Amino acid sequence: MSFRSAKKRFQTKNETYYEKKRTSSCSGRRFIMAQAQAGSGVGCAHGHAFGLHELTDSLNLTPEQQTKVQPILDQTKPQIAAIHQEAMQKMKTVIEGAVSQIRPILTADQQKKLDGVQKAHQDMMNAQKELHDATQE
Repeated sequence: MSFRSAKKRFQTKNETYYEKKRTSSCSGRRFIMAQAQAGSGVGCAHGHAFGLHELTDSLNLTPEQQTKVQPILDQTKPQIAAIHQEAMQKMKTVIEGAVSQIRPILTADQQKKLDGVQKAHQDMMNAQKELHDATQE
C-alpha cells in the first residue's frame, strides 16, 4: 500500500472514530505519548509530532538547550514505548473480559452493534498501523 493511500485511509477512519470520542483530549499527554509512540505506530488523534520541535517552539529553547534536550528525549522513548505497550495489552485484556460478560446481556441487535463498534475500532487500529508502516519505508 502506498503512503498516500495508507494516510488517506487512516485519516478517514481516524476522523470517523474520533468524532465520536472528542470528549477527552490527549493534549495534556501529547508530549509523553508522542515520545512513546515514535516507534510504535500509534499516535494521538491531534497529532503525535510533539518532540524537540514542539518544545523548541513552546519553551523558546536555544540551540544549546536543544542539543542537551534531544538525547534526554531519545533516551526516554524506548522506556515510555515499553510502558505504553504493556499498558495497552493489559487494557485489551480487561476490555475483552468486560465485553465477554456484557455480550450475553445484550439483545441480538445490540450484539450486532457491538460487533460493528469493535470492527470499526479494529479497522482504525489497522489503518494506523498501515500508515506507520508506510512512513517507515
